[in-house]
Amino acid sequence: MENFGAWGIDEKFRDDSGNWHDVSPETKGKFLEAMGATEDGPPDAGLMVVRQGASNRFVEFSEIRLEDGTRLRGGNQLPFDLPLGYHVMSHADGRETRLIVTPSGCFLPPDLHTWGWALQLYALRSRSSWGIGDLNDLQRMSQWSADLGAGVIMVNPLCATAPVLPQQASPYYPSSRLYLNPLYLCIEKIAGAREAIPELDSFCEQGRGLNDHPLIERDEIFRLKMRALEDLWSHVRERISFDEYEREQGRSLQLFATFCVLAEQHGANWRAWPQRYCRPGDSVVNELSGQFGDRIRFHKWLQFALDEQLKAASSAGNIMHDLPVGVAPDGADAWMWQEVFAENVSVGAPPDMFNDKGQDWGLPPFVPHKLRKAAYEPFIQTVRAALRYARGLRIDHVMGLFRLFWIPVGEPSAHGTYVRYNADEMLSILALESERAKTFVVGEDLGTVDEGVREKLAEYCVLSYRLLWFEEKTPEHFPKLALAAVSTHDLPTIAGIWSGADFNEQNELGLNPNQENADKMRESLKRATQVDDTEGVTDVIVKTHESLARSPAVITMASMEDGLAAKKRPNLPAASGVQRPNWCIPLPKRLEEIEQDETVLRIADSLKR
Repeated sequence: MENFGAWGIDEKFRDDSGNWHDVSPETKGKFLEAMGATEDGPPDAGLMVVRQGASNRFVEFSEIRLEDGTRLRGGNQLPFDLPLGYHVMSHADGRETRLIVTPSGCFLPPDLHTWGWALQLYALRSRSSWGIGDLNDLQRMSQWSADLGAGVIMVNPLCATAPVLPQQASPYYPSSRLYLNPLYLCIEKIAGAREAIPELDSFCEQGRGLNDHPLIERDEIFRLKMRALEDLWSHVRERISFDEYEREQGRSLQLFATFCVLAEQHGANWRAWPQRYCRPGDSVVNELSGQFGDRIRFHKWLQFALDEQLKAASSAGNIMHDLPVGVAPDGADAWMWQEVFAENVSVGAPPDMFNDKGQDWGLPPFVPHKLRKAAYEPFIQTVRAALRYARGLRIDHVMGLFRLFWIPVGEPSAHGTYVRYNADEMLSILALESERAKTFVVGEDLGTVDEGVREKLAEYCVLSYRLLWFEEKTPEHFPKLALAAVSTHDLPTIAGIWSGADFNEQNELGLNPNQENADKMRESLKRATQVDDTEGVTDVIVKTHESLARSPAVITMASMEDGLAAKKRPNLPAASGVQRPNWCIPLPKRLEEIEQDETVLRIADSLKR
């Protein structure tokens, strides 16, 4: 089987230094096996994605059944006025084709020009938090930001983890991208909590005591919140109704809640469960619905409560969500959609100037032809969930809509190669969901970006993501259709670079940091701000954002870590959780202090000008 290109497999790839690498026959063979490839090539997907108004598409059909149930008579050319949406086209020979009609690009308000904050919600403690930032804190932060004039507050992924110990810390390694993490629930704000739990004050006292811990102790928080939620459920389950939410979410919610119950019974990794539970067929779901019906409904109710609190948190209209590039291989989405994920493969990045060993993110990729055969339903549901109640959406590693770097499980990233997807189809579907939600989209296009990717993203009105650390020119020269920022959760803070603390931490962890890169970042600060080495860190932070505000980019973003002069970044990718508490570092000030912080307010004043 030599036609690797038909399956999307690149036989060689170029690294960020411009050097080409040949891919071994063994690697290509493993990827063909992971795809379930055959000699006949990828099968017909029974799918057509067309742009609205594409009347030049000649195709014989006997009927088109529109999404709203309307039926159109057959012909040999697509009607001019097909509405946007997901339709079904029937053919004379009995075949059916899913017909997806899309707009030309993502929703983009014509007057978009705003600024905002990037926030790791778990790190945002308030006086009422239970050791971790919650959706009530987000509501307060969102309204405070809106009152300052911020049009955007971008939060880390709030995706669900498996409901077991230990709790997964990384927001970018979710069990499910469809549902939310109950750790973000504010227990006191759940309807009926005060009346149903006589010990609520005691729970609150214990929870607020966790704010004094130097790190986010997710396991302790999980134990406490689950005890409180189970107490509350025992009082409200007979009289609470969330039928409308259940109907809207349908089978996906049933499967997710079933997964949660199985994880509680047999552990988080579905691949180690009893064999009869490893595939989520109707018989499994029906059996468990009878055996664990109340517990399944409990997990559905948790998602309903999260949905209600997210809606409230979004009431100021400025929440921007973040969509991780993938899901945990042992999690709920991988269990639900295992037919479209590649086995024994993970995605990552090839070696580059920042990481000479490359990166393996441990996330299984969709198989391109199987995703098309599923009419992109897993992708559609994932995007739709991420757009819920959002003003904007950031797509992590947006290049994954074009190609992903596949790596055989257990092998170094240098043994991998890129596998390509149908970017036009995926971007068209993204545009459809964006238009329906009236939500703009930002693509995180950092790292190794293939030729033509940024141009294609601009064609579909997906904003670029430009960082001070990576741009050779000062912010005045950034593109307009972009989000401009200094850093990300994976990169150093301003205080970390200016003080040298970030470099020193990497040295202490034995990570052999690149002094040249650290010096380059420091020079970029000096170039943007026109300061010398004697300037205090607070003034450097403010002047950096004053410089950023001169960018023509339609969105300008400041991280809350920079606003509070935090020296540690949220995540140091090369350091494991054993070495460093990635994703567990709280902000250095509480929400009530942040609202009055002089540096934060100076940054806000700079950006809103």
